[in-house]
Amino acid sequence: MTKTLSSGRQAPYRVRNEPKFRTLTVNNKQLIAEQFWRISFQSEALLGFNSPGSDDHIKLFFPDKSQTAPVIPVVTDDGIIWPDNQRPESRDYTPLEFNGKDSLVIDFYRHEQGVASDWADNVKIGDSLTIGGPRGSMIIPNEYSQQLYIFDETGLPAIKRRLSTLSADHVLLIAFAKRYVVEEYLGVLLADHSLHCLENSAMDSTGIEQCISLSNPLHFPTDDHFVWLTGEGKAVKKLSDHFIEQRGCSPELVRAVAYWHAKD
Repeated sequence: MTKTLSSGRQAPYRVRNEPKFRTLTVNNKQLIAEQFWRISFQSEALLGFNSPGSDDHIKLFFPDKSQTAPVIPVVTDDGIIWPDNQRPESRDYTPLEFNGKDSLVIDFYRHEQGVASDWADNVKIGDSLTIGGPRGSMIIPNEYSQQLYIFDETGLPAIKRRLSTLSADHVLLIAFAKRYVVEEYLGVLLADHSLHCLENSAMDSTGIEQCISLSNPLHFPTDDHFVWLTGEGKAVKKLSDHFIEQRGCSPELVRAVAYWHAKD
């Protein structure tokens, strides 16, 4: 049962899915905004796949170089069992597009020494990949009056999905990314929204201060706002604390998700 907030808006809510693993075949690959590999997968195994949340995560399981076929686990009452107890290395990714039947698209951000990025660089049409999930989704209503999104390149697929459904009065996007990358990636979805790009800033203490300064003029109406934060884990935590503790945002209307963690 969903909750109604004091503003009359519906609160975010979760839905759950049964855990399921699928093996997909790569059928297309193209470079997007010079920074992403957009890879399309095809499989009848996608029947029943469901991803209603804009920042849903699915697990991608990357085969060892010695493996000649995808490794698929068995789901039992006692949990998930991998053949020979060998669980492949995995990463979480946002499903970008699903046709509701047999085609799934995922964007891979290109960076150095990344398991998923290296796989995407080298993958060929006809190669296979095992995916799992999403096990659940956070459903965020679209109509909150004031919405703020802070992210780096890794959050662009989720932002693309979110902007395609929004009907908010005011939306501010603050990106730790090159403007040309964000503009090329999001295209016409930016038309009705304000965008600031901290092009030369990292998600460190200085970058966080700049980000907070850009957001200071915003007014967050009681129970009629939404703040979405992603990127480096420590930065996301500091920003979440700021908006909840200093700006008075409702904890249930601030969604903070670490997409990666800086090495100490």
